Amino acid sequence: MIVKIILKLFITAAALIAIANYVPGISVSGWYPAIIAAIILAVVNVTLKPILLILTLPLTILTLGLFSFVVNAALFWFVSSFVQGFSVAGFLPALIGAFIMSVVSWLTHHLF
Repeated sequence: MIVKIILKLFITAAALIAIANYVPGISVSGWYPAIIAAIILAVVNVTLKPILLILTLPLTILTLGLFSFVVNAALFWFVSSFVQGFSVAGFLPALIGAFIMSVVSWLTHHLF
């Protein structure tokens, strides 16, 4: 179980580095900030995301679930304010980065 968690952590960190290489406006200065950002993203997604999704449920229902992408982007951008060496320049890069991270997270969840 610990090996799976560490493997998912490193996959998430590698995805952050790949996203920083391909999405303009997102930068990661190395593996250490990527791993720290992956840990904080995991903690934020477990603690804050369910609360925000419940609070924004009427808007999410009104937009047929698309507002959840906005919540993901806001949390992705929020994490970049805590980790030195990981930065997101604006909302659009955060939206693209959060979408790619969601796909990577979904794939790792189904593979491991």
